[in-house]
Amino acid sequence: MLFNWFNKAPLLEEASTQWLLQSFSWCKNHFDADFFYQQTPLVIPSNQFFPGRADSVHGMAELIFERVKTYAGMAHWPFELLEPGQCALDAPLQIQIEDPLRGTDLPPAAADLPRLPVQYDPRQINNPEAMIATYAHALAYYLSGTATQPPPGDPEHHPHATEVLAIFMGFGLMFANSAFTFRGGCGSCQTVGRAAYLSEFEATYALAIFCVLKEIPPRQVTPYLKKHLRGFFKRAMREVSVANIKTS
Repeated sequence: MLFNWFNKAPLLEEASTQWLLQSFSWCKNHFDADFFYQQTPLVIPSNQFFPGRADSVHGMAELIFERVKTYAGMAHWPFELLEPGQCALDAPLQIQIEDPLRGTDLPPAAADLPRLPVQYDPRQINNPEAMIATYAHALAYYLSGTATQPPPGDPEHHPHATEVLAIFMGFGLMFANSAFTFRGGCGSCQTVGRAAYLSEFEATYALAIFCVLKEIPPRQVTPYLKKHLRGFFKRAMREVSVANIKTS
């Protein structure tokens, strides 16, 4: 029994771990690995990363959305943030964005390009991590449409793959922290979560892959992670490091 302590079981099923690693490879191959390594930050759910205030819910929603676009390197894309109740037309099948797909201080897309709608739930204003993750997932969905190859796995797992892409874009903390929300309590509560595809442990594992690739130490992450995920995250970083994934 003593020596079994050194042979702990993998944190996730092997198929899940391999799919997450393959999904990160897909992200690096199709969505600018140089931008990932050189400019993608680990976005922190803090006032430092999301400063400012607005006098209305829509104003706050816009402030948060602008920050998400900037950190994703997609501020130049022709997005249109829609208030609840506004008609959301279907997005174009062919997204017309000139290279580079992601970057900083790029000129905005031409005014005559079709707008890419992004809707928000005003109740998420009281759950900003869920709102940030929802925005990041929407951006990742549109970005995924530029790939020349589909993500690994079955087509029904495309939403899961776009969540991995959003974590690759720097938003892993928000995905891990908001993947599970207890829905009990007061019926008049105006705080809502989000539709999550990855489990909180899968999202945390993907965050660990991000941090290993970016050489971000756990001490820069765990203060912002839910307490019950911190031990799992540290073990995931060790497991990913042992797997010796390529960083080039």
